[in-house]
Amino acid sequence: MLTNRQLFLDHLAQTSDSPLALQIERASGVYMYGENDKRYLDLISGIGVSNIGHCHPKVVQAIHEQSSKYMHLMVYGEFIQTPQVKLAAQLVETLSPNLDAVYLVNSGSEATEGALKLAKRYTGRREIISCKNAYHGSSHGALSIMGNEFFKQAFRPLLPGIKHIEYNNPEDLSLITEQTAAVIVETIQGEAGIRVADKSYMQALRQRCNYTGTLLILDEIQCGFGRTGSFWAFEQYGIIPDILLTAKGMGGGMPIGAFISSKEIMSALSHNPVLGHITTFGGHPVSCVAASACIEVIQEEKLTEHVIRKADLFKKHFKHPGIKEIRNAGLMMAVEFESYPVLKKIIDHAITKGILTDWFLFCDNSMRIAPPLIISDEEIIEACAILSGC
Repeated sequence: MLTNRQLFLDHLAQTSDSPLALQIERASGVYMYGENDKRYLDLISGIGVSNIGHCHPKVVQAIHEQSSKYMHLMVYGEFIQTPQVKLAAQLVETLSPNLDAVYLVNSGSEATEGALKLAKRYTGRREIISCKNAYHGSSHGALSIMGNEFFKQAFRPLLPGIKHIEYNNPEDLSLITEQTAAVIVETIQGEAGIRVADKSYMQALRQRCNYTGTLLILDEIQCGFGRTGSFWAFEQYGIIPDILLTAKGMGGGMPIGAFISSKEIMSALSHNPVLGHITTFGGHPVSCVAASACIEVIQEEKLTEHVIRKADLFKKHFKHPGIKEIRNAGLMMAVEFESYPVLKKIIDHAITKGILTDWFLFCDNSMRIAPPLIISDEEIIEACAILSGC
């Protein structure tokens, strides 16, 4: 009989020729457990997904209760479903009054696609501006606005009317004009290796968009849901987007995403044409109750209050001699080394010691550290001791 490992290699589409191929049997809290119950401390949260840890009891209970009531009933937007309306209300409560309309989808890429369509439909314009080294997903529209040519050159032609500006460079803001439908920016650049913009830059970006009538889309797919020390990262900049993207950490481990705007802007998708954006499984009731539970856990356990202190613990105790720099926005961290080969040896060695880390798509000499927000001080110190010795 073929092993699961062989079936994985034979029948699951591969995204690279060297997958990690760890066989995980169960996960709980900050740990994953593989063959022979080998334990791995998860320092990347499934790439920013498991913000409240794996299989949080409140999320598991919500999933169990909802799945026994009903699952998929009808395509998005036709039926009144308690899990959807409760989640939308919870999200709106965390936001300013102009962000009061939630469109639920299945993933971050879908949130990006919906937001691009909404911006074009509402403004009547066609130009979209994104940042160099930006990552907003890998579907066709999201790929078009990706700011790294290596990952998209094989799939051209892509969407026309795309321009790129330098993140955190005020001089490039002049490229935003009355022809620009939207500027889409990661509040904290993730795959570029955790790049944090100046507050003055983000405020100037908001002002420029106001001046030109351009919609500002903030992508918080990776940096939202408490990751940076506030529920939404943009709260730290004193600005409000016209459209907000979320996913990843939103679902407590379940697939879900959303793009959020004002009722006025969002209503553009309801006419000329009707059904301007549709999805079959967006707002799946089981994913919605998981997301509701995730919000409640973050709020009730006050997880954001400890993020900065825990990040400082990492910076204090991670003392590997090869470290060049540590960049972070809360528990969204990049530890830079001399080169990818140097970093890869450390990552591989760490896995053998039961520590799971990773690197970034556009910054492969930097180690990704983004653990579940529930990680304890003792677990941080233990992880740093192991990594420092790798």
